Parts: sequence; structure tokens; C-alpha cells
Amino acid sequence: MRHILITAGSKGIGRMVTEKFLQQGYSVTVNYRSDEKAVEAMKEEWGDNLDRLQFIKGDITKQADIAELVDKTLNRFHRIDGLINNAGPFVFERKKLVDHSVSEWQQMIEGNLSAVFHLVKSVVPVMRQQRFGRIITYGFQNAGSAPGWIDRGAFAAAKSGLASLTRTLAIEEAESGITANMVCPGVILSDMKEATIDEAKQFTEQRTPMGRSVTGEDIADTILFLCKEETEMVTGSVIEVTGAVEVINRFRPSFE
Repeated sequence: MRHILITAGSKGIGRMVTEKFLQQGYSVTVNYRSDEKAVEAMKEEWGDNLDRLQFIKGDITKQADIAELVDKTLNRFHRIDGLINNAGPFVFERKKLVDHSVSEWQQMIEGNLSAVFHLVKSVVPVMRQQRFGRIITYGFQNAGSAPGWIDRGAFAAAKSGLASLTRTLAIEEAESGITANMVCPGVILSDMKEATIDEAKQFTEQRTPMGRSVTGEDIADTILFLCKEETEMVTGSVIEVTGAVEVINRFRPSFE
């Protein structure tokens, strides 16, 4: 049985990804930081599958918590076939790059970039031994070209760096049967993060050329595809899941 390790996998898009893998017969370790209610809700919903599901509390910006997360995963399931780096902080207040505090800058870099480095440093050796691994990171629309993003500069810098990290991993670890890809969600309404595709078709507030909103299920389906054995030649890619929406004009924040 393939095993998936996902960070921040108890709510939002992370929950949709977790549930998609469970539905397909995978076992999953879910990291979460603090939301005990979300974890309890998932345990209640998936109570008949707790032999394939474990929850581990921890802060992925702390190396000790990462080490514990990986150790507990291996102790119970003895392998890690997929690492889904779903966690990633965001500064919601709009501000110019130089107006970010030092702590905000550090939060963006540590949570979105350095944490992934520490996670892959712990997980890749396991995947090398298995001769199989799938690593997924998250970006933002057009992150692969390192665009500027007005009032979101710290976040954009971290994610653009993460795109390069992802592509580097894809090249360096290909010989071990490990792939690495970045998924870049389009604009997702808050109530669409845990929505299915069918549910999105009922809403009209935010449409794409495909005729509906992007949902958490869209992201989960994309990640599931990238983690299959048959998709080993899809690696080093930055994949945008936007419903054909053009790149956001980042000088028009009202779009969001």
C-alpha cells in the first residue's frame, strides 16, 4: 500500500487532498498545527479507515517537529511514497515588500521555502531506498516565471524560490525514481476550498472560461494524477490549475 505524508492536511485544500488519496486506497499521515476540531471531524468521518490514517501535530517550521513527523510516519507505515507540501503561511494584509516586518519575511521564507527543504532532506533518503517517490509543492499562478506581485512580495519570493527548488529536485532525484512537481491553484473562493466539482457548478460568483470555479477537488485530482506510478515522466513541471483564467494582473489587487 502506497503511503502519503501531507502537511496541513486536515482542512481546506489539504483535507480534499487527504480524502482523495484515502478514497483511492492509499494510507495517509496528516500533519496539522493546531486545529483539533478539524482533526476530530475527519476522524469521525473516516472512523472506519483509521488503520490507514494517522494525525500528527507539529509545526513544520521547527526541525524537531519535522523529525518527529517523519519518524512517526515510518514507525507506523514503514514507507513514504508521496510528500505533499500543502502547508504554507500567507500575509493577508496588503503591504509593499519593504513594509513587511522582519518576522513576516522570516515567516514567509521559513514556512513556504525552508520548511520544504527540511522535509525533503528527511524524506528523500527514504524514497531513494524505495526507488520511488512523489514530491508535490504548491505555488501561485505563473510562479514558474518568478513574476513580481504587488503587495505580496515576500510570499511571491518564497514561492518562486520553491519553484526552482522543485525543478532542481526533479533533475537530481530522477535517477532514484523520484519526481517533483509544483501545482499552482488559480483563484479559489474560500467556500470552494473544501468543495467538490459538482458543488462548484452551482455557484456563479467566480467563474472561469470552463464555466465554474476552481475547487479543492480540482487540486486534489491533479495531485493524485502526479503521484501515480504511470506519471513518472511528468516531473520538474509547474502546473497551473486555473480553468484557463489568464495570469492575474498583479497591479489590480481588486481582482482578488
